[in-house]
Amino acid sequence: MAGTAATHAAVPVRRGQPRFTDPLANALRALAMDAVQAAGSGHPGAPMGMAEMAVALWSRHLRHNPANPRWADRDRFVLSNGHASMLLYALLHLSGYDLPMSELRNFRQLHSKTPGHPEVGLTPGVETTTGPLGQGLANAVGMALAEKLLAEHFNRPGHTVVDHRSWVFVGDGCLMEGISHEACSLAGTLGLGRLCVLYDDNGISIDGDVRGWFGDDTAARFGAYGWRVIGPVDGHDVDALDAALATARSDDTRPTLLICRTTIGAGSPAREGTARAHGEPLGLDEIAATRARIGWPFAPFELPPDVSARWNARAAGARAESAWRQRFEAYRSAHPELADEFERRTEGTLPEGAAEAFDAIVQRFAVAGETLATRKASQQALGAIAPWLPELLGGSADLTASNLTDFAGCGAVRAGQPGGRHIHHGVREFGMAALMNGIALHGGFIPYGGTFLTFSDYSRNAIRMAALMKQRVIHVFTHDSIGLGEDGPTHQPVEHAASLRLIPNLDVWRPCDGAETAVAWAAALQAADRPTALLLSRQNLPAQRRSAAQVGAIGRGAYVLADADAACAVIIASGSEVALALQAQALLATQGLAVRVVSMPSSTVFDRQPRAWRDAVLPPGLPRIGVEAGVSRFWATYGCVAALGVDRFGESAPAAALFHEFGFTAEALAAQVQAAVQAQP
Repeated sequence: MAGTAATHAAVPVRRGQPRFTDPLANALRALAMDAVQAAGSGHPGAPMGMAEMAVALWSRHLRHNPANPRWADRDRFVLSNGHASMLLYALLHLSGYDLPMSELRNFRQLHSKTPGHPEVGLTPGVETTTGPLGQGLANAVGMALAEKLLAEHFNRPGHTVVDHRSWVFVGDGCLMEGISHEACSLAGTLGLGRLCVLYDDNGISIDGDVRGWFGDDTAARFGAYGWRVIGPVDGHDVDALDAALATARSDDTRPTLLICRTTIGAGSPAREGTARAHGEPLGLDEIAATRARIGWPFAPFELPPDVSARWNARAAGARAESAWRQRFEAYRSAHPELADEFERRTEGTLPEGAAEAFDAIVQRFAVAGETLATRKASQQALGAIAPWLPELLGGSADLTASNLTDFAGCGAVRAGQPGGRHIHHGVREFGMAALMNGIALHGGFIPYGGTFLTFSDYSRNAIRMAALMKQRVIHVFTHDSIGLGEDGPTHQPVEHAASLRLIPNLDVWRPCDGAETAVAWAAALQAADRPTALLLSRQNLPAQRRSAAQVGAIGRGAYVLADADAACAVIIASGSEVALALQAQALLATQGLAVRVVSMPSSTVFDRQPRAWRDAVLPPGLPRIGVEAGVSRFWATYGCVAALGVDRFGESAPAAALFHEFGFTAEALAAQVQAAVQAQP
């Protein structure tokens, strides 16, 4: 096997016909190989191979304004093969974004704006964080869907204010990842005609010639999705690429895949077409040989003035945005309310009076006293919020009737049917999560999507990326414990709640009733810089009685739900186990033991509270006992001396039988508390 791999790596795979006559492309090659060499690590091969692709798109088709990277109607560009980040940084610098040459010299260094993989919010002009292959492509599908839905909602006859495209560079690795199938299948079904994917078909990955493990007929695959496929074309011929891109723009009824045959590391005499061009510096001698071959006599990071001038897009970008703003002012005159809504939504602010509206909804649940599953409470909250929050865009991975993510009048998102606010993602959990990231990144919508909690594993890396990118994305995870019953251990989450709580910047809520569910939704929608996971029950849960102060305290993540004079222990519970904690408290009271019950719907929110609040809720010195239908070790975080949890996989049986089987009874919990108190010195 080692010999086979070496053979694949040693035989160059050369595709297209690099000519090295275009100084715009050669500038990209030089900056990429110089920056990687200076850093001592990185990926020069893909930027060098995609240089002409970048010239064709960025100098002839991409509509953007380097002076205003947040212009609402700019085209979106996504580098899904994010390891080729130096291509994007070179493009941003040359085009005139606020990314000086000093940042390119600091490629991959601490606190630079040019990290190893592109990071949104750090580098001006970067639309999404990429690196985990395939996810950038799925993000772009979400962006294209957002554009389509915004255009349907806001554009009016004679007034087109949403009129941009989404462009994506992908490599072989992106198309090998299963998420590419999930996202691109849906993109074809929805007819996202303003999405164009440029496939860098260079035939090389880290292990060498991909023909040993990637034999797909990619053109036929995308044709079967309903995409228009152009090519293969010579990925080193700027004019041919320009013509292909013009063809892609001529038909907005379906997405386009443009297959670009390229040579990885094009220009490097000894390494082009091989895996050695992929992920390591070329070396000083090879860089010198490459400079000679491509006719680039300039020193590292030096650019001739005429090349810089030809690349600079600031003037063209200013003209494009100015023309759009003139059109938008005419739109404002004709449709002032729509114009105000467009600006509010694209800025990511909630409607005026949102906080008061959330409070009213919470109060409605607080006084209703209804016994219901928290997934049903979630649907009721959505029904109350959605009419005055038009940017709320829902969906489910083929579990709408179980997740209850729809609401009255939401309508389905369908090709050719404007007005839908609920996406049927199909059985595509990972794709759904990454699409939601793209929708949030695009702006104008707050996306949420549902599946069973156990299937959050499928979505996990996209959830992590949302947290890393600080995006307001809401995951509705229902069937949150063994309480889902008969479907058995394959569907019963055990470790999932604790695992999700480990992701930095992700808020996790596991509410115990309707009031806590409404607070969770309000918190998620007001959290503009982080995603949220709502963990909801299948089974009915009793409503808890609270004072006004207690209702107000729910939003702090944990609060005293039921206190006792001279309490000698604290029971901390979440979700469906809060009612159990109250039953155990009552039982212990008959035995002469006073305990406090704390409801902790969101440990992640509680952890951000001032120490004074945390100590008031969980007094130091009192023994703590945690209870949750999940792994018990989570409770060690809060110094619990004991915990009632589930530390093995579940069983197939009715929920009541399962809770009894796993020891979730008032008697068992009371016995744990008694033992914990007696064990104190």
